[in-house]
Amino acid sequence: MRVNYVLPAALLIAWMLDAVFAEPPDAWHPVAWLGRLLGPVGSRLCRLPPPAAFISGALAWVLIAAILGIAAHAVQASLLRWPPAAAALLLACLLKPCFAWRMLRDEVADVELALARSLTDGRARVARLVSRDVMQLDCAGVRETAIETLAENLNDSLVAPLFWFAVAGLPGAVVYRFANTADAMWGYRGRFEWAGKFAARADDVLSWLPARCTAALLWPWPRRWRELALEAAGTPSPNGGWPMGAIALRLGVRLRKPGVYALNPTAPAPRAIDTAHALRICAFAARLALLATLGASMVARPL
Repeated sequence: MRVNYVLPAALLIAWMLDAVFAEPPDAWHPVAWLGRLLGPVGSRLCRLPPPAAFISGALAWVLIAAILGIAAHAVQASLLRWPPAAAALLLACLLKPCFAWRMLRDEVADVELALARSLTDGRARVARLVSRDVMQLDCAGVRETAIETLAENLNDSLVAPLFWFAVAGLPGAVVYRFANTADAMWGYRGRFEWAGKFAARADDVLSWLPARCTAALLWPWPRRWRELALEAAGTPSPNGGWPMGAIALRLGVRLRKPGVYALNPTAPAPRAIDTAHALRICAFAARLALLATLGASMVARPL
């Protein structure tokens, strides 16, 4: 089997770019460009009657995903004919916007720093990470929300894009990032109930296996998998409960969304030391995911 070095080299460079530079400004960020496209499209879809909104939302999702996937495939195929060093560098620049580990880590760490100043500052900081109302949360609630976000987005922002990069190269990572962005913008009940239903289900499908891989990285005890499965089943998401349940069990703390679910409910509320521990665990899991993807991409045949 021919070993391919360009894709793993691109991934390693992209990882270093993330570590050094984090996220580019929105004006230069492809995910922000996607957001500016999806916003107006979603607003138009929401004005349609439910059946038409669902069909149109599905067609719009498939069309945009196909355009992005085909374009990423064409670019990757072209670059793989370039000198390896140049190909790896340019592929890394295209791959980097598909994942965001440093930003996630820093944002969660900043919640704890804000809490050290005041509860008001902590609430304001965690509100940057979630769409729920955080104004009624106490210190423990702010911390629970931050740790939940860290675990769930370890999958959405890192493991899942790496998984699909290992499967399908740059097109896989690009299409997954689009799917996750579309779900974040359209996958809500209420106004987007019908227009965003396909986007929400597509993200569920593409995240299903990566979410369980993320949980395995966080909770590496196969004999206690049933315990984790029971925790995950208590959340409304088919995927989010797995990494969140894994980190709750690993830390030995309770994580809850008031009125919706409580993971590891008999455990104590998290403390500042638990946030630090969660960041260390997730950082180690992120490095394991990187190593696994590097190995897989070395033996995979580029699309």
